[in-house]
Amino acid sequence: MSGTGSGAILRRRAAGTLLPGFIGTSAPEWVLQAYAEGLSAICLYGDNMASPTQLRELCARLRQLAPHALLATDEEGGDVTRLHYPTGSDQPGNAVLGRLDDTQLTRASAAAIGTELASFGINLSLAPVVDVNSASENPVIGVRSFGDDPDLVARHTAAWIAGLESAGVASCSKHFPGHGDTTTDSHLDLPRVTVDAGTLHRRELVPFAATVQAGGAAIMTSHIVVEALDPGRPATFSPAILQQVLRNQLGFRGVVITDALDMAGASAGIGIPEAAVRALIAGADMLCLGSGTTGGLYAACLDAIVDAVESGRLPASRLDDAVARNTRLTSDFPAAPPAVPRLRGYGRHPATPVGPRLAEAFDVGPDTAAWLRDPAPPVIVQVESAANMAVGQVPWGPAAADAVTAESAVATGPRSPSWPVVCIRATRRTMPPSGYGRPGIR
Repeated sequence: MSGTGSGAILRRRAAGTLLPGFIGTSAPEWVLQAYAEGLSAICLYGDNMASPTQLRELCARLRQLAPHALLATDEEGGDVTRLHYPTGSDQPGNAVLGRLDDTQLTRASAAAIGTELASFGINLSLAPVVDVNSASENPVIGVRSFGDDPDLVARHTAAWIAGLESAGVASCSKHFPGHGDTTTDSHLDLPRVTVDAGTLHRRELVPFAATVQAGGAAIMTSHIVVEALDPGRPATFSPAILQQVLRNQLGFRGVVITDALDMAGASAGIGIPEAAVRALIAGADMLCLGSGTTGGLYAACLDAIVDAVESGRLPASRLDDAVARNTRLTSDFPAAPPAVPRLRGYGRHPATPVGPRLAEAFDVGPDTAAWLRDPAPPVIVQVESAANMAVGQVPWGPAAADAVTAESAVATGPRSPSWPVVCIRATRRTMPPSGYGRPGIR
């Protein structure tokens, strides 16, 4: 609803804190209207992507309406990709980068991602994941992490930020204050971290301190309860975590973005509009609403924020502070008009700078070494498995490279039936009991 009174002005300010998604492969009418009434950021998800041509046209339409807005997406490389959602990412992801432990390669990989994003007019990537993967059975972080060594994660965090932002795309380190020591997926429930404060400062907080030191543009909150910092509230709703730890102790001056508020860890039992208000009160600046945002939900979030300010529950100064930070981020990372990009992964000719060294990230046993030496065409059978909600339905492994053999064809394949390789992922035994080891291939 448009207008010229003080209520309309407050509503416009509230719109400057929201980061909605939308359903479909073209921008719905409510998004176009919201841009005219103060919306300054939108997030694209895998379901918004059908083809490079369609995505280019969608981004061009959004840029035409809001040339200076933030256009965001989750482009981590590896499992979590939006640009390459139909085919799988051509970048290796954090686990491989951490195992290679070459910060120049990490920077180059992130720069390649940034260059591609910028060519679409996308100027905010909700990456990198900087969680220390201290729980090997973690169901949602896993290979999205650089590893289980805080110092290694910290140096690759800094390199990834430098690479991405060198292409003119803002980074967003996630998930503060650290989602790595959890065995519950915050998409589905509310995880709890029970380690003491000393361990948190020596482990989880180290990569976020590196983010601050590197000048990272944004940090994303996590929907987890960290008992040593605030036993009663998820980090997204905790002033103790977002203001005392992140702002005061670590000295972060950039934008605090929430993880998607449609996740159960944030909004189960209270709803997304109330979650938005609580996050703003706690110290978040930009409120990620999730991929299924509708015009009705967007309006309800605006209503909730306006009501909270008018009732005095949300100080107007806190709202103004959030809008000012978001506006500064937009001006610091102005978007270029969408060009005519060609996604690197389409056509199956990846341009990842890590390619020549990819095999170094894996331990290869004698049987696999013999298989690799065999000159016959390979027979690879991939076992499909469900991915977590952060990943979505993205092709992975040999299937993403069109290198699999149908199970029914194995018996008559070009190699002996004793030679097929079975490719699996997300198994509990892929990590050694001591932590985040290198994957072994027997």
